[in-house]
Parts: sequence; C-alpha cells; structure tokens
Amino acid sequence: MNGVVEQESHFLADLGRRVRHARTVRGLSRKTLSQTSGLSERYIAQLEGGQGNVSIILLRRVANAMGVRLDDLITGDDSIPDWPVIRDLLTQANPAQISAAKDILSGGSRSESAGAARVALIGLRGAGKSTLGKLVAERLGWTFVELNAEIERENALSVPEIFAIYGQEGYRRLEQGALRRLTEHPGPLILATSGGIVAEPLTYDLLLQAFYTVWLRARPEEHMNRVREQGHLPTTGDHASAMQELRAVLASREPLYARAAAQVDTSDIPVPVMLDRLTAAIEARFGLPKGEWAGSA
Repeated sequence: MNGVVEQESHFLADLGRRVRHARTVRGLSRKTLSQTSGLSERYIAQLEGGQGNVSIILLRRVANAMGVRLDDLITGDDSIPDWPVIRDLLTQANPAQISAAKDILSGGSRSESAGAARVALIGLRGAGKSTLGKLVAERLGWTFVELNAEIERENALSVPEIFAIYGQEGYRRLEQGALRRLTEHPGPLILATSGGIVAEPLTYDLLLQAFYTVWLRARPEEHMNRVREQGHLPTTGDHASAMQELRAVLASREPLYARAAAQVDTSDIPVPVMLDRLTAAIEARFGLPKGEWAGSA
C-alpha cells in the first residue's frame, strides 16, 4: 500500500509541476488564473505544490483498474476511433517518422514554405521585436507585420476585447488562423509575434516551419526597463516581485525560444548595432547581397 501512496504522491507532484509550467510559460500570474478559472489562488497554489484534489487520484485509480490511460477518460475523442492507435504509434516513432507525419497532417505546407523569404521575430516583451522589425523591414524593403495588429484588423476588435469576449483559447485560435494566412503572404515579410506564441504547440510549430525564426534575446533587467519605458508597467510598486515573475516566465520559455533558427542578443548595445546584427542574420539566411538593402525585395 505504501508503494501505491508513493506513486500517487509522485503523480500529484508531477501534475502540480505541469500546471505551474503551463501557467508560467503563458505569462499568467496565480491571481489572473484564479480570476479566469473561478478557483481560489489558495487552491491553485496547493495544486501546483502537489496537493491536488483527491478526486483526481480516485479517477486515476479507476483508470488503472481498467487498464486504460487517464487522458483517455478525460480527453479521449470517440469520433476518432483510431486515436489510441495513432497516439501509441507516435510514442514509438523516430524523429524522421514524426516529421513526415507532421508534414502530411499540415497539408504539406512545411515543405512548400521552406524557401520563402519570411522572417518571424520571437522573444519576451521588451526584446525589441516591433522596433527592430520595423527598422529591418525598412532597410531591406520588405513588408512588416505585427501579428497582434493583424489579429485586431481581421476581427475589428482590440486584443483586450478579444480576450474579454473569447478568452485565452479563443485568442489563440484567432492567432493561429491569422498566422496561417500570413504564410501565404506574397513577397518578403518580417513578422513580430507575441511573447507567448511559443506556448501554443501547433501555432509555434507552424511558425518554425513557415518562417525563418529569430529569437531576440535580452537580460531580464533589459526586458523590465524597456517595458517600463514603453509605459506598460507602473514606475512604482513591488519591483522585486515583478522581476521575480519575469525571470520565471523567461526561464520557462527559454527552451522554447531556443528552438529558433537564429538568435540575436540585444542586451547592452545600441539599436543600430542590434539592427546590424539582425540584418546580417537575415542576409546570411537568404543570400542577400550584404549592405545592398534598398530595393532588395
């Protein structure tokens, strides 16, 4: 019996860790998650601390007794009879097989867009995506698009209004739709994305496959200072707490940002140097004549 209790304790600890990671990578505070989920901050803290409700343990026991997976009882889709087979085959597949399956399921768009002159800038808020994106687009003569602005234009609503009406899930669905349409943009394109796009697996995979993706890196202190200068954070308040939260978000997203094809460090250097570094990375990727920026589109 002690072995069962120990397994259940490990299960709750893993569940708490996954909940905490999912919340952090999306940049949500416990307070925000509490407000949107209708659950108390105390309960969320307990859940993340490995003290989840006993009901999840009881449901796990039922699944184990029947010899089925817990996720089949919770999220199984009866409309896809072969789903359990597909899922189990994927767990045994090698990287090449998984890549081929992704290409088929995405309609072949991965291979079709491999050589397109499209660049996506990713990174935490304050990395310089909008500033550098506009500047490098002007320098190269390419089109610049900010994904949030594109979503607002397509839906005639501001991002806060979209979140208020459709919630986080609705916004992410609109984000993926807008991104998919941008993969068909005729001509060279520089795209500035939201910091949290990396938290949505399907959307981020589409971005990585359809765009030359560049991570604009910066130290946490740089991110904080730039966001404050932009007026998105109060100049007074609990700076230490805000800094701790920003570090946690950055740490949770770093492995995802690191999947980008290239990285450009924007810490402690003037904007012209940042611009030159980003331009050089794009020139190298697409074989553009170095320094011959005007009319290169």
